Amino acid sequence: MTGAEILDSRRSWARLAVTLAIATVGNAGMWAIVVIMPAVQAEFSVARGDASIPYMLTMAGFAVGNLMIGRWVDRFGITLALIGAAITFSAGYVLAALSGSIAMLSALQFVVGFGTAACFGPLIADISHWFHRRRGIAVAIAASGNYLSGAVWPMLLA
Repeated sequence: MTGAEILDSRRSWARLAVTLAIATVGNAGMWAIVVIMPAVQAEFSVARGDASIPYMLTMAGFAVGNLMIGRWVDRFGITLALIGAAITFSAGYVLAALSGSIAMLSALQFVVGFGTAACFGPLIADISHWFHRRRGIAVAIAASGNYLSGAVWPMLLA
């Protein structure tokens, strides 16, 4: 297939389905911390505001990650960026589970957020190259993976 033939093709729609699945699973890192906030508050004997610091740093990592991983996608492609991000947020999850302080958990949640970012902005940018006539709906579907993740993961993890 040539470049023009692939736009809006069955292959494009299949890639969009995979993108939606990756976004739904990969963005769990953004929502998992919300579920455990009461447990974090109890475990570390901190105020509710202090228990929300790990979430704040998750979102800060997500913001920084979208910028940096976006550049990596431009240089190395989406596949390598997703593999690197999966390793990053997986390590972040494991180490966060072992953290002994709110400060350590917060720092590791930044790492989780950073890795999670690959499953949002960079995926949306990638899928936009596969559509012409249906680009708007394709980008909207890819972006909705983040919100589907927010609907699915808190219920599964609670």
